[in-house]
Amino acid sequence: MTTMTFSIWLLWGVVIILAFTVLALARQIGVLHERVAPAGALLNGSGPGVGEASPKLEVHALAGNAVTVGGSLAAGRALLLLFVSHTCPICKKLIPVAQDFTKTERLEVLFVGDGDAAEQNKLIAKFGIDSKRFVNGPEIGLAYRVDKLPYAVLLDDEGLISAKGLVNSREHLESLIIAKETGFATLQSYLMAQPEAAR
Repeated sequence: MTTMTFSIWLLWGVVIILAFTVLALARQIGVLHERVAPAGALLNGSGPGVGEASPKLEVHALAGNAVTVGGSLAAGRALLLLFVSHTCPICKKLIPVAQDFTKTERLEVLFVGDGDAAEQNKLIAKFGIDSKRFVNGPEIGLAYRVDKLPYAVLLDDEGLISAKGLVNSREHLESLIIAKETGFATLQSYLMAQPEAAR
């Protein structure tokens, strides 16, 4: 056996070992993917809880129109309250995502801020937000005890809180819809309730 033939056989041996290693790693990644649950909106313990009636508030949008938060909506409709700030970089990334998401899911959206009106108007102009759908003031945030942003609350057509939580991606917004449809407070509580075999 020449040196060249030995090198070729050795190279083939290394390639076969690498192929088995890649297959084993791919299998392990698949197992980890199944075990790691999707992340949903992070629910904090303060404020009115999921399933409770929303506080009913009469506020004014930046355009000057009166807005009622809480109370009943048209049958089958839902309202997404999205708490944002012009100083929050994650909010600025999430606003266009939320605008697209609410169109896809046929939700009404109300943006809520608590800051300088001039800065909020710049935010509205930058993202093409309807100023009739942007409330600037502390009332709603205090009623829901929002302490971190971006935060979302989903209200159903009866004015009940269907889901809520800290959000920073489309997946988190989708988890609010899943929580509403399943009747669980969070996606995590839904997954915990599933039988072990189904997980």
